[in-house]
Amino acid sequence: MNKAALRKEYKAKRAALYQKECELMDDLMLLKFQQFNYSQAQTVLSYWPITSHAEPNTFLYTGYLKHMVPDILLAYPLTDPATCGMAAVAVTEDTVYHTSPMGLTEPKEGAIIDPLAIDIVFVPLLICDMQGFRVGFGKGFYDRYLANCREDVVKIGFSYFEPVDQIADTTQFDVPLTYCITPEQIYEF
Repeated sequence: MNKAALRKEYKAKRAALYQKECELMDDLMLLKFQQFNYSQAQTVLSYWPITSHAEPNTFLYTGYLKHMVPDILLAYPLTDPATCGMAAVAVTEDTVYHTSPMGLTEPKEGAIIDPLAIDIVFVPLLICDMQGFRVGFGKGFYDRYLANCREDVVKIGFSYFEPVDQIADTTQFDVPLTYCITPEQIYEF
């Protein structure tokens, strides 16, 4: 299937999930996430999950990281819809957030983190394939951003659904995940 067809199908599948199902799957993915060693990580770029899109609860994963690596620097994206670009902004407990025109919760201000300084990126997705390529929401923000990160940056996607065999219309600009964590297992690409 191509990205457009997969996007439509998996948006519908997510919309059909009940909150309790999502909570259970989030907990199962947290157990999988806890199997990694994060002791060398210094900076993580996460994102604020959109509950109306039934996105996995990334707060569980960042909370775990903060517990295991208390000094880890957490960043959230600040998007520019005009250019489909984004920056990683350092956040703290005192950060003030706002809702962007695209409906994303983003920091209002903060220090911009160099993409080369980021060790882990939580990458939003609707579905991925067995090669690690993903279907997002179609604007390319993350692929553009990840192209500027270090080659060894760990790119983790969280998915309520197991990967499909192949996304038919990937391009040279698509950046594959390093791992996809589902309630059932961890996929390494």
